Amino acid sequence: MTTGSSEPALAASPYLKPGAAGEGATIDGKAVADQIRKEISASVALMKGKHGQVPGLAVVIVGERKDSQTYVRMKRRACAEVGFRSFDCDLPGDSTQQEVLDAVAKFNANPHVHGILVQLPLPKHIDEEAVLAAISVDKDVDGFHPLNIGKLAMKGREPLFTPCTPAGCLELLDRIGADLRGKRAVVVGRSNIVGMPVAMLLLKRNATVTICHSASVDMASIVREADVVVAAAGQAQMIKGSWIKPGAIIIDVGTNPIDDASRKLGYRLVGDADFDSCKKVAGAITAVPGGVGPMTIALLLKNTLTSAERFYEGKVSGGGGGERQPQPHWSTVVLGTLAGAAVVQGMVRRVLSASGSRARH
Repeated sequence: MTTGSSEPALAASPYLKPGAAGEGATIDGKAVADQIRKEISASVALMKGKHGQVPGLAVVIVGERKDSQTYVRMKRRACAEVGFRSFDCDLPGDSTQQEVLDAVAKFNANPHVHGILVQLPLPKHIDEEAVLAAISVDKDVDGFHPLNIGKLAMKGREPLFTPCTPAGCLELLDRIGADLRGKRAVVVGRSNIVGMPVAMLLLKRNATVTICHSASVDMASIVREADVVVAAAGQAQMIKGSWIKPGAIIIDVGTNPIDDASRKLGYRLVGDADFDSCKKVAGAITAVPGGVGPMTIALLLKNTLTSAERFYEGKVSGGGGGERQPQPHWSTVVLGTLAGAAVVQGMVRRVLSASGSRARH
């Protein structure tokens, strides 16, 4: 491995496992996630001593998808480990959209719930957008409410919550001491869950960001310019070592099963980057599993802690007890702003018209 002067300089970090001679380091996402959980546990203990309360995370799951059930069990176990209260609502797969919305409304009104997570994907007969928009923006710890995503996209604005996996990617870069200012970052993938939000986060750190997607031409040459690569395309081992600029940092979000007869289950998990070939060129790379995966739940817990702190410190109306004040729907805010602008424009036109009429007489 060789490094150029433009690559993000990496400080000595306990989260970097040195590679063999000529290879890049491996970023230990599990170790970072464990440290974040320790920090959260300490904050929960302080909150309990000061307010007599702890953060509460509610999970709504519809149907019996095995992958979703497994993921939700992991989240519930993580809540117990850091001292959170856990609230559950398991609905059958044939539940109506109104039943799902009612479950969300119940948690919106519960002052002991500070974060609401609706496990995706939902059954096809349910409008995911409507359900996610129904979550109170103050409890949107997944970070996908239109107001949170809108603020994330705006310069000078900060969302209440940032989507967990993209935030986990940035947290990994921070913990290994990567300086992103002025660096070239390429995000491979443009999903609403990872690709688009992580690109916006990188922009906020003053990186020069390019997004590659299925219609990109000569993707390899674009990736080869990157100091930081975020692989989030959902294609097993798509990014090869020959695509990587020497010394670059690779954050691999992909989790893809491939056949492996030597494994008990008959498969193993790999990322979107070909780990073995990329490690020979990169300065640092996350492994799969053990890289970005553990960070997602850790950042979900961190977002929930932040929400609880806002409630108990009185920064959110109704926090810590009592009925929550109803929050206007995001579309009401937008339409109200547009209506106000139209009224002002009408007033200006009338004033100008009156002024012109007086001038003519």
